[in-house]
Amino acid sequence: MKILISADMEGATGVTWPADVLPGTPQWERCRSMFTSDVDAAVRGFFEAGADEVLINEAHWTMRNLLLEKLDERAEMITGRHKSLSMVEGIQHGDVDGVAYIGYHTGAGSEGVLAHTYLANSLTGVWADGVRASEGCLNTLVATEFGVPVILVTGDDRTVEDAKGYAPEALGVAVKDHVSRYAAVCRPPARTAADIREAARRAAPLAVRRTPPEPEPHTVEIEFDAEHLVGAATVVPGVERTGERRVAYTAPSAYETIRCFKAVTTVVSAAVEEQYG
Repeated sequence: MKILISADMEGATGVTWPADVLPGTPQWERCRSMFTSDVDAAVRGFFEAGADEVLINEAHWTMRNLLLEKLDERAEMITGRHKSLSMVEGIQHGDVDGVAYIGYHTGAGSEGVLAHTYLANSLTGVWADGVRASEGCLNTLVATEFGVPVILVTGDDRTVEDAKGYAPEALGVAVKDHVSRYAAVCRPPARTAADIREAARRAAPLAVRRTPPEPEPHTVEIEFDAEHLVGAATVVPGVERTGERRVAYTAPSAYETIRCFKAVTTVVSAAVEEQYG
């Protein structure tokens, strides 16, 4: 049994505001330890349940946040940026039996602690095939195309609820309860680690790789907070304006869908000015 952990930081224990997840700040340095605790708890739970391999893919910002030296020595980790499948890198090789989303959050325009989709701001909504889509939802399109079930999701309570829409069989662990985008009722890491570890043990039997289905096309629509970002986004081939602040594209597979989304957000982020967006 091989488990892939896609590890994001906004949904980690104790994280509630931007400085908690912004590399280089004192708060980020402090929260890295709690983020690592969440991931390590999942690793240990999966191994206790019989996993042979656990591969962690760093999925937050610079993708260099987890403290490798504090992880269970049996784990392995992909760290660093510029990966073919970004947040779910490693899922494409045909040897992953289940994927866990640790430290996830809700999508742009939704209720949730530090809610966003790829970009901290600029995107006010993302829809995949007509359904409002979080990062978890988009990544699950890819996981499904490779025959890999989502078995565990951790984050705030809104994130666990969101996961019921795209991964109804997955177990969920709420490490904090949403109060506002920048506030939450948090539980200490000793408690959340125990909860995550137990959930990983129970989720492991769900890690049963399936025969990958034939790739299907997916349509993604993106809404921005400023009109000029539409012009930036439509530089990407296949992306078309659908409204004053909206674009859409259709890709032939989930693999191409997520890669196009990454291209759009990369181009858009370069078109954002510091003060006016």
